[in-house]
Amino acid sequence: MRILLVEDEENIRDVVKLNLELEDYEVITVSNGKDVMKVWNSEHFDLLILDIMLPEVNGFQICEQIRLSDLKTPILMLTAKDSASDRVNGLRKGADDYLTKPFNLEELLLRVSNLLKRSSGKENNTPEIYTFGTNSINFLTYNAKGNQGEFMLTKKEAMLLKLLIDRKNEVVSRQQILQSVWGYDVYPSTRTIDNFILSFRKYFEEDPKAPSFFKSVRGVGYKFTS
Repeated sequence: MRILLVEDEENIRDVVKLNLELEDYEVITVSNGKDVMKVWNSEHFDLLILDIMLPEVNGFQICEQIRLSDLKTPILMLTAKDSASDRVNGLRKGADDYLTKPFNLEELLLRVSNLLKRSSGKENNTPEIYTFGTNSINFLTYNAKGNQGEFMLTKKEAMLLKLLIDRKNEVVSRQQILQSVWGYDVYPSTRTIDNFILSFRKYFEEDPKAPSFFKSVRGVGYKFTS
């Protein structure tokens, strides 16, 4: 089992890495939030252990971005942020478990083991399907059904749809869309986002010129409603 450990405090990182390796896990470490997605997208991992307070990009943002394209890999947040609102926010962003510092090493190892055991059977579960109106989207296979029949979404289309649906009835800014869907190193023009929204309206709206689901908020971004 391969684990990505994201922790900027060297002492904690070294202790956790050593103890995980003693349990026969292969552990890759990252200390800077901005580097996480590059490593995550280039290698396979069975579990992510994620600090929240990281340089440049925080753990909440990383968790949310990963969940736009990966619904299965378990995420354990390991952080000094111990308020109820922080825990709720972490779980809402897609974390499977939340452990606060200071922590007991034995408890951490048990939580890691339990998450890996539970995740091993996820691939046999019914794929996550979201329906709205007469439309449906399978976020695991990228199959979709719209007003012109069945078709395949691209990965970027699925990620943007997931972000908007996760934030249902909330305005999502263009800046947030660029960061979450395209990442922190490469930014397309905001016109690219506009073109994606136009495509969604053609796919899913009865009248693309009077959208019911994908609405523009002038000067800010977009909102999904159903």
